[in-house]
Amino acid sequence: MTDRTAALDRSTQYFDTGGFQADLARLVAFPSESQEARGAPHLQAYLDDAMIPMLTSLGFACEVFANPSTTGGPILVAERIEDPALTTILSYGHGDVVRAQTEQWREGLSPFTLTEEGDRLYGRGAADNKGQHLVNIQAMAALIETQGRLGFNAKILIEMGEENGSPGLKEFCAAEAGRLKADVLIASDGPRLSPDRATIFTGSRGGVLFDLRVALREGAHHSGNFGGLLADPSIILAHAIAAITDARGQIQVPEWRPDSLTPRIREVLSVLPPVEAGLPLDPDWGEESLTQSERVFGWNSFAVLAMISGVPEAPVNAIAGWARATCQLRHVVGTDVDDILPALRRFFDARGFDKVEIVPAERGSFPATRLDPDHPWVAFAAASLERTTGLAPHLLPNLGGSLPNDCFAEVLGLPTIWVPHSYAGCSQHAPNEHVLKPVMRQALLGMTGLFADIAAGLHPQADA
Repeated sequence: MTDRTAALDRSTQYFDTGGFQADLARLVAFPSESQEARGAPHLQAYLDDAMIPMLTSLGFACEVFANPSTTGGPILVAERIEDPALTTILSYGHGDVVRAQTEQWREGLSPFTLTEEGDRLYGRGAADNKGQHLVNIQAMAALIETQGRLGFNAKILIEMGEENGSPGLKEFCAAEAGRLKADVLIASDGPRLSPDRATIFTGSRGGVLFDLRVALREGAHHSGNFGGLLADPSIILAHAIAAITDARGQIQVPEWRPDSLTPRIREVLSVLPPVEAGLPLDPDWGEESLTQSERVFGWNSFAVLAMISGVPEAPVNAIAGWARATCQLRHVVGTDVDDILPALRRFFDARGFDKVEIVPAERGSFPATRLDPDHPWVAFAAASLERTTGLAPHLLPNLGGSLPNDCFAEVLGLPTIWVPHSYAGCSQHAPNEHVLKPVMRQALLGMTGLFADIAAGLHPQADA
């Protein structure tokens, strides 16, 4: 029996005999809500009581660091260095979760109790991200337990503030670049493109969050006495927002239209299956000349996340003095991030919207990243996953959402390979979050095979 086969057999037994489900239940039980003050003690406890015992049992040396940001959670770095001459893999996960939303879960489910129903395992963090980094850790465990070694060096970073925008993570990576030095990042977050086969993405769309505000005067004034005499901030704001896109959401700000949807990227996207969302999509929304895959993985999108003026829950006959909208631009590589808001300012001023103030958010923004889809590590990972699962993985140039990949791609200078273990219908960030057992089982075997192939020296770094 080869080392690869032995490791795959161990992972199969671990999953099929309930080991994975039991471990995931223990992780989900930590109410590690980073968006709520009540979650603060559980952020540290997740590392101290769950991650460190699991990783030290596998021969990892663990150290917990205070976050450089006062608003960020603790950060764990675990290392297993078998030989400095070996290839070093950095992996990543986050143990914090979004708000529980306990009262919105359906009857019979509780966010911090893992509940099995058919092929589904329900629990907050099961998909995002506890189940995903558990898969990767246990895939490494399979090699250690069956052959007594990994066959490569491994470093694992677990942060506890991703759901708050990863405050302090970039600063931490810059300060600890020597400690985190590696040859490649292999990590997991986000959904697969479809549940039946693996996905690889190599970066993420960025996100820029900002407010648009129109503040004309103190207080509100009677709409009968002053209608037609006082400018309405809501109408001004509505017209300004409407100018940003046309009626089908096509971006009109020239600088917001990226130049990176190259023929090669379009070729990569052209072979993907239709986007699965778990709800009906709107075929007549977005850039008309693009396919749905190109719109979400190769283009920018603008969204109004919230709008308010006056008192919506108790309107009165008055012209409000102010209006505000919280907006977001999701952007791909090929967009000048430093010019996103200045370009909008120029766009507004040229159209007479000088009364609209643009206020950048203090946090909640990520840069866009993307590794060349023809990079050798991408080809290696795809071939390994296909060897194990029998299906060629879907390849995305970047995730449609945002995650802190810039910390690894830009700060640490690593090629970044992301292999997500969830699926689009998992209710991530919503009530009734869950994972599918067949997806997690296939993911565990796929990652076990991937790490076994790295141990066997089949990876690109072996030829360097």
